[in-house]
Amino acid sequence: MQKKKILLIGWDAADWKAINPMMDAGLMPNLEKLVNEGVMGNLATLDPPLSPMLWTSIGTGKRPYKHGIWGFSEPRPDGKGIRPVLNTSRKCKAIWNMLTQENYKTHVIGWWPSHPAEPINGTMVSNFYQKAHYPKENEQLTEWPMMQGTVHPASKSDLFAKMRVHPQELTANHLLPFLPNAPNMKQDDKRTQKRIHSVAKIIADCSTIHSAATYIMEYEEWDFLGVYYDAIDHFGHGFMKFHPPKQDHIPQDLYDDYHYVITAGYRYHDMMLGRLMELAGEDTTIMLISDHGFHPDHLRPKAIPKEPAGPALEHSPYGIVVIKGPNIKKDERIYGASLLDITPTVLAMLDLPVGEDMDGKVLSDAFIKPPELKSVDSWENIEGECGMHDKDVLHDPYMDAEALEQLVELGYIDKPDENAEKAIKKTVDENHFWLARSYMNGQMYEEALSILERLFNERPDQTRYGFRLMRCYEYLNRIDDAQQTLQVLKGHIPQEGAGLHLMEGNLHLLQNNADLALEQLLKAEVKAPDNPNIHLLLGQAYLKLNRYIDAERAFLKALNIDPQSHRAHYGLGLSYLRRGLYEEAAQSLVEAIALIYYFPLAHYNLGEALYQLGDFEGAAHAYEVSLSMNENISKARQKLAVTYEHQLDQPEKAAVVSEELVARTLKEIVVVSGLPRSGTSMMMQMLDKGGIAPFTDKKREADESNPKGYYEHDAVKGLSSDKKFLKDIEENQVVKIIAQLLFQLPLRYRYKVIFMERDLDEVVQSQQHMLDRLAEKSDKKMPPRRPNRMKRAFQQALTRVGNWQQQMPNVEVCFIPYTEAIANPMEVAKKVNEFLGGELDVRAMASVVDKSLYREKIEE
Repeated sequence: MQKKKILLIGWDAADWKAINPMMDAGLMPNLEKLVNEGVMGNLATLDPPLSPMLWTSIGTGKRPYKHGIWGFSEPRPDGKGIRPVLNTSRKCKAIWNMLTQENYKTHVIGWWPSHPAEPINGTMVSNFYQKAHYPKENEQLTEWPMMQGTVHPASKSDLFAKMRVHPQELTANHLLPFLPNAPNMKQDDKRTQKRIHSVAKIIADCSTIHSAATYIMEYEEWDFLGVYYDAIDHFGHGFMKFHPPKQDHIPQDLYDDYHYVITAGYRYHDMMLGRLMELAGEDTTIMLISDHGFHPDHLRPKAIPKEPAGPALEHSPYGIVVIKGPNIKKDERIYGASLLDITPTVLAMLDLPVGEDMDGKVLSDAFIKPPELKSVDSWENIEGECGMHDKDVLHDPYMDAEALEQLVELGYIDKPDENAEKAIKKTVDENHFWLARSYMNGQMYEEALSILERLFNERPDQTRYGFRLMRCYEYLNRIDDAQQTLQVLKGHIPQEGAGLHLMEGNLHLLQNNADLALEQLLKAEVKAPDNPNIHLLLGQAYLKLNRYIDAERAFLKALNIDPQSHRAHYGLGLSYLRRGLYEEAAQSLVEAIALIYYFPLAHYNLGEALYQLGDFEGAAHAYEVSLSMNENISKARQKLAVTYEHQLDQPEKAAVVSEELVARTLKEIVVVSGLPRSGTSMMMQMLDKGGIAPFTDKKREADESNPKGYYEHDAVKGLSSDKKFLKDIEENQVVKIIAQLLFQLPLRYRYKVIFMERDLDEVVQSQQHMLDRLAEKSDKKMPPRRPNRMKRAFQQALTRVGNWQQQMPNVEVCFIPYTEAIANPMEVAKKVNEFLGGELDVRAMASVVDKSLYREKIEE
């Protein structure tokens, strides 16, 4: 049987808002044909919207903190500076490795990053391929060397080198379609020359990529070909400001000279697409995608902030996706697609399993007959030749940087020169900032927090660090910490702007002080009426105050500024729903879901609107989708049971849902918690002897620091991202969870928490001694000793536990002072026994306490 063929085309920064008017005018006939014969939709991007990170996520189906590409550049292994990011930093297989492993003839052209080219079973041409070499002034272009590692197999290097197009080869006639006013331009002006040179370079680069792709499609065997064009993004950053309609701040002469560059760029891509479609044939599935969009309208920023990756402000959150081929629907839209879905969808098209460690899903709605979905734990565990680099080529550049720093400290190598050291430090910090944003985008806030706290402590003048740190605290419900961060930010944010009012208003909202929030947000609106975020927050404040008509007005203002704001559509839907305007509510909520499908509360509220409209099947489906995304929405489960029982006459389904609701409501988990080194292991031992089995995998063995064992389970460490293990804790078991992770416990269970309290000086001292013991047994560099800082952090954690306990109706806490457990173990055993129901063996519990292990006592 002939293998299925897939052509995956990447247009960096392509945006429907720019494309649709051109298709309507007949300027992009090939793309229009592709759309009419397939499905189209928005493709939601990730944060941060940086191309190397995004295209690697497209190619792997994983977020950046999993795949390892964190920015545009990385430290050099020799410690002598930085270099463009390489694919040797990627930690996992990409789709071309998976398909090579499955014997699909696979080719990749220009993917970012793909240097050095990987040894897949077809041809790989890296993203360094099109980089032009320029001769010195007044010299002719005689040689154009190509970097080693650009082409695999290397035997084809000369062949592909000859296919390249150099900017100096382009004539005036080549440039005229992009610059029709060229005859009237000031050719001797240096800025004009620079812009003309930029247009020539962008055209030459994408033409080079296109020549390699079309050669392979025409002359080589292939089952999968992925080709990446970056030209639309480069045209956008250079010339979108001149694109119609003319902006007031753009001089007329510059508008006349460059207003057609963007349109010509898209038309050129349509011409290249036509050739790719012709070579692919009707039996090939074609996927055209972009990693993000590019604002072509009034949302174009007037100025770019002078900070790393500042131009990303010009990007919009939605790219494009078009799929056409066998078993693909025709002339239809798909909704809720994310760039993480591309690799899973390609695998499903080829009847291959999707990795459960991937973050995307299969775009099943694109198919006439959806494929049978298969899964595998991880493609990383599948043996076989996959065309990745040898392990000795792969490396972690950030680990390399740390290792080099340690070698310098030990005197084994010389310290890098100051410029190189500064460049490395700056790159490492920036890439960790992008990593933190990626963690936040994946809702892994604890992981982001440790990075952002370090960055902001080192550079409190970097307001972007502080702003993200503040948002991270807000997501973690650490409002006091967010407030403290805001106080620091106040010294670095212009007082005359709207920023401070906006941040303070948001904090008041989180504290349910809607009146105070409204006061600040109205001040912000006066200073920045065109900021959609201000109107979004105003709408939220009005909703909390039950001022639904005012909320509607605020959300409509936000949508007037940014019609693609899913949050504004959602807020508008809520304002209609609260007023009983159910048709309008349903329409707005559908708009929100169409933009961002993974939006569980939008699905739940859509169910509410549909239920009121009498569409009970639609309501049940909406409730089910919301629960599939967030199983903690208990009200969705309640309404689903009612809908099945009373409206759809399906008592069997209602019974199943009701049973799940009861099970989730009644399950109780016993937890031992406290700061590390506060006596939690001793309490676990007491409970074990008393008759409650520890939930432990026994991986961490007893040592000098804990001679009787740790009683831990590895799964608990990942509580912030994976809570599945909680369902495996049985009724007569107890689990140990440190205080800093308590806030990640989901609402669907009830908890009885035995919380160990200990003098903070003793805790800090005990931890330092434990680190000393670990250092003696290994060469691992231990963290710097900062006892006062640690003590403050522990105090904040304890304060947060108190606030958390008061806010959680499903939590009971029994506080046990460590010194009391040592001095009066029988009394403590009785207290714990009473807290847990009175069925424990208190004598056995008390017998566990060994006073000789109280080694860090602080004498008064």
